[in-house]
Amino acid sequence: MKRQLFRAVIGSSVLLTGCTVGPEYHGPPRVPTSQDAFLRSTPAVVADEPVAHWWTQFNDPLLSDLIERAVKSSPSVDVAAARIRQARAALSAERAKVLPTAGTYASALRAHNLTSAIGAASNSGSSDANIFSVGFDASWEVDLFGAHKRAVQGAAASLQAAEASRRDALVSLTSEVAQAYVQLRDAQQRQALTARNVQIDAGLLALMEQRRAAGTASDLDVERLRNQLESTQATVGPLQSEVIDQRDRLAMLIGAPPGRLDDELQTPATVPLPPERVPIGDPTGMLRRRPDIATAERKLAQQTAVIGEDIAALFPKLTLLGDVGFTAPTFGSLVSSGGFNYVAAPILQWSPFDFGRNHAKIGQAEAARDEAEAEYRRTVLTALEDAESALNRYGQQRNSVGDYAKVRASAERVYALTEIRLHAGTAATTDLLDADSKRVQAQLNYEQAVAQLSEDFVAMQKSLGLGWQGEG
Repeated sequence: MKRQLFRAVIGSSVLLTGCTVGPEYHGPPRVPTSQDAFLRSTPAVVADEPVAHWWTQFNDPLLSDLIERAVKSSPSVDVAAARIRQARAALSAERAKVLPTAGTYASALRAHNLTSAIGAASNSGSSDANIFSVGFDASWEVDLFGAHKRAVQGAAASLQAAEASRRDALVSLTSEVAQAYVQLRDAQQRQALTARNVQIDAGLLALMEQRRAAGTASDLDVERLRNQLESTQATVGPLQSEVIDQRDRLAMLIGAPPGRLDDELQTPATVPLPPERVPIGDPTGMLRRRPDIATAERKLAQQTAVIGEDIAALFPKLTLLGDVGFTAPTFGSLVSSGGFNYVAAPILQWSPFDFGRNHAKIGQAEAARDEAEAEYRRTVLTALEDAESALNRYGQQRNSVGDYAKVRASAERVYALTEIRLHAGTAATTDLLDADSKRVQAQLNYEQAVAQLSEDFVAMQKSLGLGWQGEG
């Protein structure tokens, strides 16, 4: 009868483990999107599948190499990877709680003047007692109402959120490397053009000083050009500092100390240009790709699982205890049939009168779930706004680059015509130097516009959630 009762308890416990309380997670709320709005910003973008490793569209091998090195060695990626390992260990711990806890024990006891109950097991006629014991014990908390199941679901969602956070770190890292590289090349170009402006201003000043010596120019004319030269020279130092800052920033991003990339990036190069047409996909695909959205969605799933855990605390808990072992007064007789003993005990625990503590926890968990849901919607809307804004800036900057290109072409024509006039004797050298200065300034404005376009391209790729595919 005892064995039949114990088997009945075990059987009913196994059947009851299929009962899981709490809300089931059916996915995040739907947030409406618009393909027309997504593509309205510029004709330079198309709805084709975007390029995952978008930086390859710059056709700059050094930039691609720097990004690959950053992905392998950046501390920010290592931090995210460590958090994944923590979340994976937490999931393993929650899964282990579903299984029984088992162990073994062994003990040897010698006592003097034992009670009569223990004395019966002692050597006859002696007040000393020896008791040897070995055995195996186990306990198992039956998951009657799915508390452990919900905990495993929550831990799994937390792990997936950590994985999404690593992907988010990769998105930010690749865009930061590209932006720093573009800004470095822009600073180098401006540095070279500014050096050319210094030469032109110095030439103009020298000619004006000659004219003053000949009595055809005043001190005021000379001082104006001197002021112009000194103002141009004052911009050289900040540009040199910016070049060093960007090189050090790139070194930090690839996990290297400052100065490591000085030799590698010493030679100036042009700013890399984005492609003529940029594939951007569609809003739905963007929502699937962006890691910050995936992180918010997984946190919503985690908070939903917590509600089930707290609801399960309202119901009874069943723990099964078991102990099998041998006890004897001598070590030699320890495994004899007479020393065998076992204990099997189901323990039912329930706290129905907790004065509202569990209901308060459930209310707290439900509010946290609602917060996570609102945060998810906010993240999606922010992502859509981010993408729209990035697309708009990119489209407008393309138009600005076209305008600056026209100004540059016009300045080139003015310089060429002034040079012809100089050879014909109808223009002075100062006229040519002035035209050259305007030409250099037009080139400088154009280069800055191109750099801003490339930065806007990088920002657009980041807003689309690209830069992590194929990297885990």
